[in-house]
Amino acid sequence: MDTLPKGAQFIRAKFLWEIGLHLAGDPAIPYTGNRDLCISVGSGSGASYRPWLRMSVGSPVLAQAVARGELEAAMVNPSALLTQAVRGKGVFAEPLPLAIVANYPSWDRFAIVVHPKSGIGSLADVAARRLPLVLSTREDPTHSTRVLIDQIFALYGFSLDELQQWGGRLQANGGPGDRRRLDALAAGAVDAVMDEGLALWLEPALAAGYRPLALEPESFARLGELGWRRVVMPAGTYRGLESDHACLDYSGWPLYARADMAEETAYRIVDAIHARERQIVWEDFNARGPYAGIGPLGVETDATPRDVPLHPGSVRWFRSHGFKL
Repeated sequence: MDTLPKGAQFIRAKFLWEIGLHLAGDPAIPYTGNRDLCISVGSGSGASYRPWLRMSVGSPVLAQAVARGELEAAMVNPSALLTQAVRGKGVFAEPLPLAIVANYPSWDRFAIVVHPKSGIGSLADVAARRLPLVLSTREDPTHSTRVLIDQIFALYGFSLDELQQWGGRLQANGGPGDRRRLDALAAGAVDAVMDEGLALWLEPALAAGYRPLALEPESFARLGELGWRRVVMPAGTYRGLESDHACLDYSGWPLYARADMAEETAYRIVDAIHARERQIVWEDFNARGPYAGIGPLGVETDATPRDVPLHPGSVRWFRSHGFKL
């Protein structure tokens, strides 16, 4: 398929898309500001616009807007937070009727590293000794990593707010490889880092003397009930990782919708991904291999973990195109 469909209407649509990307991508905008894009397909042929399909990126709790019908579909990172939405766990008070349309491949892990000078052997030490940690984390309080940190700390009987009340502080960052974080790691100015996007910060942390901290089996089990999978990173996955390390899976960017979305609509969305796969930017998920075709978007892989059902329309598309689910 051509990069751009034929017709002046699509030239105008691409014009608007580029404006939106530039405005939302302004690095001066805080992470809670106007940084998210919603794509709407519909009819503007009359005096009012009639949306047919609205798809957005945004926070994990945007799942509530999809469930209410304010959006037809949304994407979330990682898959585990969609699992929470469907289970009615964690930040979701009740189960939401959602299904995966397609799962964009993205391999990642969430790790905790600590500096030896902090004296931390477990997060239980932090609570018991009320350690005033300097914690490197995201500046956006709604970011999925902050959701996970809240859920982890709750297992040990404290919160980010309490950590700060007893003298701890946050070294705040935009993305995981923020220069502010990398400079702080090099200087040994933070006690701990808790984040995903390991390719952007873990090797510098290990090189600076930080060491991975594993959770206890009971903590992994309780997080698993919410939807977070325990996984093991083999030694050598990253330079400086000298032994196998148990951590949490942070993979998958599922595109999801209400489970009762029309089957034909879900089918057409997957068909659109397939038709335009050469125009889509595919993440090089940390040397797990380049984009390998649309098949992995419908099945369980390391980069597309799935604990939420695939939409029936998507199932029909993959099976009718020869994929075994």
